[in-house]
Amino acid sequence: MTAHLTTVAGTAVDTRHWIGGRRVASADTFTDVSPLDGSRLGEIARGTATEAEAAVTASQEAFPGWAATPRAARARLLHALADGVEKRIEDLATVETADNGALLRSHRRGVMPRVAHNFRFFADWLLKLDHEDFQTRGHTNHVSWDPAGPCVLITPWNAPLMLASWKIAPALAAGNTVILKPAEWTPLTASLLADIAHEAGLPAGVLNVVQGYGAEAGHALVSDPRVRRISFTGSVPTAKTIATAAAAHLVPTSFELGGKSPLLVFADADLDLATDLAVEQYDNAGQVCLAATRLLVESSVAEEFTRRFTEKAARLRQGDPRDEATDIGPNIHPRQLEKIDGFVRRAVAAGARTVIGGHRKEGQYYAPTLLTDVAQDSEIVQEEVFGPVLTLQTFDTEEEAVRLANDTRFGLAATLATGDPERAERVSGQLVAGTVWVNCFFVRDLQAPFGGSRESGIGREGGTWSFDFFCDVKNTVTAPKGRRDHG
Repeated sequence: MTAHLTTVAGTAVDTRHWIGGRRVASADTFTDVSPLDGSRLGEIARGTATEAEAAVTASQEAFPGWAATPRAARARLLHALADGVEKRIEDLATVETADNGALLRSHRRGVMPRVAHNFRFFADWLLKLDHEDFQTRGHTNHVSWDPAGPCVLITPWNAPLMLASWKIAPALAAGNTVILKPAEWTPLTASLLADIAHEAGLPAGVLNVVQGYGAEAGHALVSDPRVRRISFTGSVPTAKTIATAAAAHLVPTSFELGGKSPLLVFADADLDLATDLAVEQYDNAGQVCLAATRLLVESSVAEEFTRRFTEKAARLRQGDPRDEATDIGPNIHPRQLEKIDGFVRRAVAAGARTVIGGHRKEGQYYAPTLLTDVAQDSEIVQEEVFGPVLTLQTFDTEEEAVRLANDTRFGLAATLATGDPERAERVSGQLVAGTVWVNCFFVRDLQAPFGGSRESGIGREGGTWSFDFFCDVKNTVTAPKGRRDHG
C-alpha cells in the first residue's frame, strides 16, 4: 500500500482528491473515524481554496466537450458508471457501513443498488426529455434544456453515496460537469465512485471530488464565480451561508434541509400499520431527514397506540450494523451523540416523560426513545434532533391535528394513517410538506418531485424537475418561412 491508500473492510481506498482525471494530494489531512468502534479509517486529504480552485478549473475546462457530447453518448457513459457500481456493490456497502454505521444489509440490498439505479434512471430520462412544440400565431415554440456549467454538489453523511448519486446523475446527464464535496465524516465511497467513473470512461474533469471541511473547501467552492449551480443537502444554518455566497454571483441553488415531520394517526387507522410506521422512524438510528419524529395520535386511541408501539420497539435489536439481525446501528459521531443526548436531557428537565429509552448506551449508540408530555412550543418538538428520538402528542379533532402538524418552521414530509379515504385526501391537502405519505412511508420514485417547504428547502428535484434545475431552460421561437413578425 502507498501512503495515499487505506484499507477499509478489505477494500483499498485512495485518500486523495480526484481532480481533472487524476489523484491530487493536499498539504494537510484530517482523520476519518469509524462510528462502529472509534477506529481510524484513514488520513484524508484536506482540501483548501487551492484544491477547490483546481477542481473548478478542471470542471470548467471539461465543460464544453461534455456539454457537446450527444445525449445518447452521455447516457451510455452513465449506464457504464452504473455497471461499475453494480460490480462493486459489496465493496461500496462494506466501506460505507464502516464509515457511517448504517446497516450493512441495507447497503447491500437497497442503498447501493439504488445508487446504480439513480444513474440509469437519469440516463434514460435524458433520452426522453422533451416538450411538445406549440404554436403562437403561426410561430413555432421549441423548448430545450441547455447545460448550465460547472456544478458544486455538497452531500451529507447519513446516506453518503446514495444522496451524492441523486445529485451527480442528473447534473451529468444534463451535460454539466461536477465538483462533489462529500461530508468530512463520510468521504470514502465518494473516492471509490471517482475510480468507478474513471473506469467507466468518464472524461477527465467531468467528475471531480474535493474532500475537506465546509468552512475551507466548501466555502471556496460555493464562492467561485465560475460555478453555475449549487446543490446542497444538510442543515439550515449551512444553507444560509451557502445562499449568501451564491447570491454574490446569482448562482441558482437547490437545498434539501432539515425536517421535523409529523405522523398523524387517526382513530379510524389500522393501528398495527400505524405502529409499524412509527417504529420505522428509528431507521438508520433516526438519522433520516424525512423521519416522522412527531407522533400525533388521536386521544381515543393514544393509550392503545402507545402499548402496541412500545411492544414493537422493544423487539428492535440495536448493535453492530454488520450483523444481519441488527435493526439499529450506532450514531455517526460523538459530537452527534452528545447533541442527541442534550436534546433529551433538556426535554426531560422541562417536564417531558420518557416512555422508552432516553439514555446513551455503550459505544456510539443511543437507545430508541419516545417522549410524551411535551409542549408544542418546546425545543424537542420544534427542533430537528437527527437521532432515534420521537415525541408523542395527542389531538381530539382533525383541525387540531392539522394545526399541530403544520406548527413548525419545517415542511419536508408528513405521514398520515387513516382508514377514511376522504379524510386522507382532505388532510393531506392541508399539510405543509413536500411529500405526504398516506398509510405508507418512504415510498420514493425518481420521477416524482422531491424537496421541502419553508425551512426544509428550496426547489424540487426528480424527473424533469432535476433537469429544470441543472439546465438553462430555453424557448426558441421560429417564424413561418417567408414571414416577418415582431410580436
